[in-house]
Amino acid sequence: MELHDVWFVLIAVLWTGYFFLEGFDFGVGVLTKLLARNRPEKRVLINTIGPVWDGNEVWLLSAGGATFAAFPEWYATLFSGFYLPLLVILVCLIVRGVAFEYRAKRPEEKWQRNWETAIFWCSLLPAFLWGVAFGNIVHGVKIDKNLEYVGGLGDLLHPYALLGGLVTLTLFTFHGAVFTALKTVGDIRERARRLALRVGLVTAVVALAFLLWTQADTGNGRSLVALVVAVAALVAALAANQLGREGWSFALSGVTIVAAVAMLFLSLFPNVMPSTLDPSWSLTVTNASSSPYTLKIMTWCAGIATPIVLLYQGWTYWVFRKRIGTQHIAEAAH
Repeated sequence: MELHDVWFVLIAVLWTGYFFLEGFDFGVGVLTKLLARNRPEKRVLINTIGPVWDGNEVWLLSAGGATFAAFPEWYATLFSGFYLPLLVILVCLIVRGVAFEYRAKRPEEKWQRNWETAIFWCSLLPAFLWGVAFGNIVHGVKIDKNLEYVGGLGDLLHPYALLGGLVTLTLFTFHGAVFTALKTVGDIRERARRLALRVGLVTAVVALAFLLWTQADTGNGRSLVALVVAVAALVAALAANQLGREGWSFALSGVTIVAAVAMLFLSLFPNVMPSTLDPSWSLTVTNASSSPYTLKIMTWCAGIATPIVLLYQGWTYWVFRKRIGTQHIAEAAH
């Protein structure tokens, strides 16, 4: 296997890790409006992801940095063509981080309510827009013979991409609901399980439609296996949720995300951004990659740094593994 193929796989792994971890972050942010009934419950939801949300975003930085270094043509075309949606995502991530930190700095009702609204919208919008972006990456966009995007914003908002946005939004919300059930106690835990069932059923419908469309459009034998795994894992996650096995339900919802993202990358390879104008103008792992020497240096750096990051993040989740409830929230922190 060539190094550019290896780095395509590694970038796929980074995006998969980001969607697995940040997915439940976004889901919990959406649930602050859908599930929480009062200020202490909002605080509980925010506290479930408080120790880990910023660490989860490291996966996005790593994926973006790896794409820039390993496939500069892909990075340039992607970030120039998808400039406005990616800018919206970036602004949302910045505002969301500020909201987590600033919400409890003042006790006024309006102050806290405004930051809670920011958390909701700045979780919902990226969850939707990431699906739209990856829907366009897999489906293909208008790339000319100079390997440059020549379409407009309207070209990115076609039915397949919008359906992809609905899939990521509902799937992340389901992932966040089962994570909430896993991390909380009391009434909010039971309501999270009930909400997870409703959201999960909606997710199953839209995800099945999107994955079947993907398979029919660009799929192959390997992507078909990933499709079957994604559907089976989602059904199993719903069953585990109904049985009150939150740990299994969360793990299986994570498998659903992993398999679905894997299917997209398996459908995409060896392209990294197909051209809808002429297949010969598509960006591929070959014509979009850096030099072999650059990829070799990157491989050594990744081999040293990745285990350290994984160990630290695993330790963080272990330290903050206990369940919480409204009884653990001080009155002054509501």
